[in-house]
Amino acid sequence: MTAELTRGQNHPLPRARLEIRVSAGTPVVAGATLGDENGKVHGAERVAHPGTPTVPGLEVSRQAAADHRLAVDLDAVPDAVHRVSVLLALPSAGQGPARFGAVAAPFVAVTGLDGEEVASFTLTGLEAESAVVALELYRRQGAWKVRAVGQGYAGGLAELFTDQDVPEARRLAGDIQDAVARGLARSVPAPGARASDGDRSRPAAAPAHDPGPTASQGAGVPSASPYDGRTAPGPQTPEAPGQQPAPQPYPGPAGDSSAAAGDGPIDYSHPRRQHAAPPPPPPAAPPAAPGQPARPVAGDATGWSLEERLYNQVWGMFEDLARTTAAYRSAVDFADSRREKELDQVLSDPRNRIGGQGDAAREAAHARYEQLVSQAGQALDRDVAQLAAEAEVVEPALPAAYARWDNPVWHAYRVPMEIPMALRLGDLHLSEADRVRIPMLVRLPLERGLWIDSGRAASLDGSLTDAHEMRRLGLEAAVAHAARLLAVYPAGEFTVHVIDPAGSGTRELAPLVETGVLAAPPALGAAGTADVLARLTERVDLVQMALRAGAPDALPPGFDTSQQLLIVNEFPHGFDDRAVNQLRYLADEGPAVGVHLMLVADREDCAAYGPLLDPLWRSLLRLTPVADDHLADPWVGHAWTYEPSLVPSGSDVLRQVLAQVAAARRSWPG
Repeated sequence: MTAELTRGQNHPLPRARLEIRVSAGTPVVAGATLGDENGKVHGAERVAHPGTPTVPGLEVSRQAAADHRLAVDLDAVPDAVHRVSVLLALPSAGQGPARFGAVAAPFVAVTGLDGEEVASFTLTGLEAESAVVALELYRRQGAWKVRAVGQGYAGGLAELFTDQDVPEARRLAGDIQDAVARGLARSVPAPGARASDGDRSRPAAAPAHDPGPTASQGAGVPSASPYDGRTAPGPQTPEAPGQQPAPQPYPGPAGDSSAAAGDGPIDYSHPRRQHAAPPPPPPAAPPAAPGQPARPVAGDATGWSLEERLYNQVWGMFEDLARTTAAYRSAVDFADSRREKELDQVLSDPRNRIGGQGDAAREAAHARYEQLVSQAGQALDRDVAQLAAEAEVVEPALPAAYARWDNPVWHAYRVPMEIPMALRLGDLHLSEADRVRIPMLVRLPLERGLWIDSGRAASLDGSLTDAHEMRRLGLEAAVAHAARLLAVYPAGEFTVHVIDPAGSGTRELAPLVETGVLAAPPALGAAGTADVLARLTERVDLVQMALRAGAPDALPPGFDTSQQLLIVNEFPHGFDDRAVNQLRYLADEGPAVGVHLMLVADREDCAAYGPLLDPLWRSLLRLTPVADDHLADPWVGHAWTYEPSLVPSGSDVLRQVLAQVAAARRSWPG
């Protein structure tokens, strides 16, 4: 029976191998310290954190995430360790919340490897704290117990480590935040906002998913398989605890029908329905035969429209695959650890080292290992088969913004009348489930810029070593992404600028140039670069001043209020320090007022700038022009193989779509 702890309460731990599961509703850093009987931590090597995720008996996540699974083996903890403190902290990088009082109360649970919950604790009552010791596992009379702590620190990790006597506490805290910031550039953006009650619950005829308790009640921990009746909480709304408030809208195109009379800034953003529950999913397909899994249905998640239901369904598939793969890997790790322990026990007895008794014990240990792995594989195959069947139904039903370039929906393309919820930037898959491709959807408008990595490290198998070819592929990928953005926005609501200092991208930029969708020809040389950057930084300044003054109508006549995208080829070649600082300013301040960056660059080429460019890279989402396993999901932190969404070889669909965009732009009255 689960023990729901309050601050200060303790509970015995019935086993040594455990998982500590964290559900926070917003990305947090999870870590742990190994202390002596007085709680003192003797050195940074006894602190597990994203930069050093493994210490004896403990492994933590490698990045900040809304959900974590920490692996614990108390038998492997050194004898000198008497306290294992599990800590949570808010990342200092980025634009997330700076204190736990502004987010939902984190929920922490101690479970067995089978998912059975031993004890749980909801960290309520936090205010200005940015780091907290959530739980403490401690030795008592030869046995281990767990205590709910909930001790917060307004001074963050530095103050927490100082309290535990960690040497060089402030430096270690800075190293951890640097490691987290580096991880931001490799994380798939977490699911964005949606309707207030729109958690991803499925109809009863579909694979059972119980919405479970709310975050305020102590969100339930997902079970080992996503299809056994429980699921983790879905993405939150902008108003939900733990989420950032939506950026203040900036003025939309003149004459927009959504303009409303009255005081205050005019909101031209995609309408949100925040004060009522979304309608239920459409009726499910007839139930399958007894003993057979339910037949999947496209759009079986909740939402106000088919587009929103498909968006929620895709993110649900993404989470299901992440968690079912995590369950499989955890089961295999457990089987391997159990086999090693059994073999050690056999070899520890001299009588078993020779003769048939030892051989029989070893064969039995291997047989149990094979049985456990086989059972885990069967569960994985079952869940993957169901997800594959769901993907086969969902993929053809996706709208253009969510569809691959080879989807027939693009051949019936028409310029949309409103902005979609999200955009597809590629596909994601795992080695254990290679046949399931999850669309990588990011919310619109973009919350961070994109970095298209044209370096040799972008090649998954190392076969593409030609630097010129990688630069060409990088710019082709950037053009394909830009074309998608142009295609999914209404006429006149998205503008693209290009900086190509050396003019080396003429061939790859031809679809954008020849169809006439660019605001101006690509900027060349230092003068062209300076002119484009000056105009975009001035635009950011003007919109910010107008919003802060509460006078959006005070913008100059003829001011272009559309979303702006700047593509920079072969960065940082041709950029001086002033231009680099302007790009950093656009990356930090631009997204909130509709200015976005897309850099095509080789990270190694930027070494000459030293740490100057590090904040820029951290603020951008790294994508690659070839398959690469650098992205991580926001739940478990698997390394997913990313494949860009590119136009099929020989297809003219991209030019056809851009031609329609250009024609609509010319006829747009604005």
